[in-house]
Amino acid sequence: MSDKPFAESCVQNRAPILAVLRDVFADRRRVLEVGSGTGQHAVYFAPELPHLTWQTADVTAHHAGIRQWLAEAAAPNVLPPIALDVNDDSWHRTRYDAVFSANTLHIMSWPEVERFFVGVGAVLEPGGVLAVYGPFNHGGAYTSDSNARFDAWLKARDPASGVRDFEAVDALARAQGLRLERDLTMPANNRTLVWRAQ
Repeated sequence: MSDKPFAESCVQNRAPILAVLRDVFADRRRVLEVGSGTGQHAVYFAPELPHLTWQTADVTAHHAGIRQWLAEAAAPNVLPPIALDVNDDSWHRTRYDAVFSANTLHIMSWPEVERFFVGVGAVLEPGGVLAVYGPFNHGGAYTSDSNARFDAWLKARDPASGVRDFEAVDALARAQGLRLERDLTMPANNRTLVWRAQ
């Protein structure tokens, strides 16, 4: 029996996210995934997007699990995880023409969300694309009762976390020279936000 880490949410959301990435990453070549988690998204997306080189990345505590998924999948266009902590700017040194992150901004503290966007601004090449998947508030209000419940659960576990306001996140992106291109409705009251570097 496999002891690989497993996230049911990855199974549930991977097909709708892939449909978006097929479009917005169609002309991309080198993608950094910030917060690869279990590694499930990487091994699902990369074989379906063979024109991409997919760089997994997360805090080192998650690397062993990611490597297990990568070893089993043996996808030639997925790279082993690099250490990435948004609080450490060492990941700012390498350039990419795309960045992807799923279900991360509501786990981070707000200062970490700010550092995430600073890092994205540092690594994205001109014309590069950032795609972020997750729940977001609009106009300071929850978009569903389930997101309100999820936010309460997050804050009970970690008061620094929580569902982020789209407008505040977009302001951080704009401060890094990113222009919002798409705000896409996704299943389970989530969204995919797509920005392009100027």
